[in-house]
Amino acid sequence: MPYGSLSLPTRIYLLAWDTGRSRITGAPDLHYAVRACALAELAQRGLVSDAGGIVTPVFGARTGDATLDSVLELIEESRPRRWRGWITHKARHTQDQARDQLVAEGYLRTERTRVFRIFPSRRYELERTGYVEVLHAEALAVLRGPVPVSEVPPGDAALVVCAAAGKLRGIISGKDRRQHKDRLDELTERSGAPADGLPELMRGLRKALAAAVTAAEAARSGGSGGG
Repeated sequence: MPYGSLSLPTRIYLLAWDTGRSRITGAPDLHYAVRACALAELAQRGLVSDAGGIVTPVFGARTGDATLDSVLELIEESRPRRWRGWITHKARHTQDQARDQLVAEGYLRTERTRVFRIFPSRRYELERTGYVEVLHAEALAVLRGPVPVSEVPPGDAALVVCAAAGKLRGIISGKDRRQHKDRLDELTERSGAPADGLPELMRGLRKALAAAVTAAEAARSGGSGGG
């Protein structure tokens, strides 16, 4: 994919954009997917690991990427948590940081507005629509093929797995998830290549993200269903 300098959390934030409407659509739990992508990339870099189900950082390690490093610092400074706990804990902070990083790097721009012509607000617009369209196309090619899974870069595999588990419906529909379930399983394994133990970690991360999204959906359904 043409985003060699972008981390996985910033890439999945871009992936959620609808280029036609110039806004994020079909991704109510995007913050969980962004956090999961950050954890996935840190695991792929060998900077977090699984110790009996607990996310364990390499203390003092840094990547030079603002979004990834903020997650590392948060894990270092907080009480121990399992994967699902780290997908949900202060996840919106990581999403905001990914968005701000994309603004700084020119992928998004901000426009100052006023709500009801009174309250100051900011609106975010895509600055590089063509790049996002390519990202969409290549993510779908990873999901659907025909490129063999063995030839998919581990980072791209993790991105698509998190987009599917995080239910980014604007790019990966429910039909896609069902139709390509076996390939998503293979991509999960690929996202852990070639390190020992990493495929198992990525399976656990995918399961934790799916559980967090399911819980959020249930909470929204309960809140809108009047009991």
